[in-house]
Amino acid sequence: MSFINNDFMLHSDSARELFHNHAEPMPIIDYHCHLSPQQIAQNIQFRDITQLWLVDGHSGDHYKWRAMRGNGVGEEYITGDKQGSWATFEKWAETVPYTMRNPLYHWTHLELSRVFGIDKILSPKTAREIYEECNSLLATEEFRGQSLIRKFNVKVVCTTDDPADDLRWHRQIASHPFGVKVLPAWRPDKAMAIENPGAYKVYIGQLGQAAGMEIRTYRDLVEALAKRHSFFESMGCRLSDHGMETFYAAPYTAAEVDAVFRKVLEGKTPSAEELEKFRSAFLHDMAVMDAESGWAQQFHVGPIRNNNTRMFNSVGPDTGFDAIHDMPCAAQGHRFFDRLTMEGKLARTILYCLNPKDYEVLAAMAYTFNDGTVPGKMQLGSGWWFLDQEYGMRRQIDVLSALGLLSRFVGMLTDSRSFISYPRHEYFRRILCDVLGSDLESGRLPMEEMETVARMVEDISYNNADNYFGF
Repeated sequence: MSFINNDFMLHSDSARELFHNHAEPMPIIDYHCHLSPQQIAQNIQFRDITQLWLVDGHSGDHYKWRAMRGNGVGEEYITGDKQGSWATFEKWAETVPYTMRNPLYHWTHLELSRVFGIDKILSPKTAREIYEECNSLLATEEFRGQSLIRKFNVKVVCTTDDPADDLRWHRQIASHPFGVKVLPAWRPDKAMAIENPGAYKVYIGQLGQAAGMEIRTYRDLVEALAKRHSFFESMGCRLSDHGMETFYAAPYTAAEVDAVFRKVLEGKTPSAEELEKFRSAFLHDMAVMDAESGWAQQFHVGPIRNNNTRMFNSVGPDTGFDAIHDMPCAAQGHRFFDRLTMEGKLARTILYCLNPKDYEVLAAMAYTFNDGTVPGKMQLGSGWWFLDQEYGMRRQIDVLSALGLLSRFVGMLTDSRSFISYPRHEYFRRILCDVLGSDLESGRLPMEEMETVARMVEDISYNNADNYFGF
């Protein structure tokens, strides 16, 4: 029997029934990912498995880079001058046996099996054979970017896009449909990043150009963003996303925030207090914009970024040197959502944590502000980033079940730059079915309610997201 077999991670008859008859057939809504719209529009053909898996800036897997570094692989094979198709793949194959019990071991073999039909274990012994077999398939039309997405019965993909983006690739995709709806998602993090005045001033110039106006004041900034928000909506966007260390809800006045904005445009670095006031105003104004447009909003809380200064200077951001922060988020988060509730401006909201200490914090926070208008209006999101692994997924399922309604959960997302990360949806669905199957077999849930549990699995896999986002 192959390692990735039909009943992989399903440990009971009930789990197998739930997965094969109810989870497995359901389509996918990938409502948060980092796929390149340009690569989708151009229907990219990857030159080889190394580009697809390891070295492409858009689709490379920085989880693998971290593992390779941890296994003693030199940077020259990862981002340096010895980086090459076979050399880099060989170093990854040497690393894979050491990733046992890391999610990469499961993901690697799931992707080999589900994408390429290869059920061999990747190791130095099998590396050349697997490399050549994958490359042979990638050279065919059936393994171009759009076909790879269609292969997994994906209905909707939401990319991650900056307000200044002209969305030309989304327009091209819409004019040349390939059976999957590809929509932009609003990610205004750069418009809040005043901690680096030089880079921020350049960005404000780009945003102003995109909005067709000069941005001199904070109110100009909000106006420009409102114009871009409307443009994104015209392109099908129904969802925003914010990545931040914690929530911000400090008291401020309009005059104070405008003074901070002008100071930054003059090239002066804001103080910690000024940063907090600006971020508090900015996040509130973006949340109001989402509510008034009827969008959903996502908050990803808890990363600490670019921690290795030497490597940041050498290879730049988003290359595997971010980590888990430990900032408190409860008090500020509750103040943030309380103000929106008092103003009647609270949008549908999904909360994600990077620090596992915050699972219960965010689950309890979400259910403090549910108002009976939408099922699951405020909810705890799926295991994210470092928590996107078996233990993190099981923990998220348990916390959401204990403090909320698992039945209303909008389910899994890839949060990935890779065209072949869709087996992560299968991975999550197998874990979900294993948890619920165990509950049925142990008597924690009544066996006579199997039909209800089966419907729950189908809802979490697809139906809840379809209803929640309304794409």
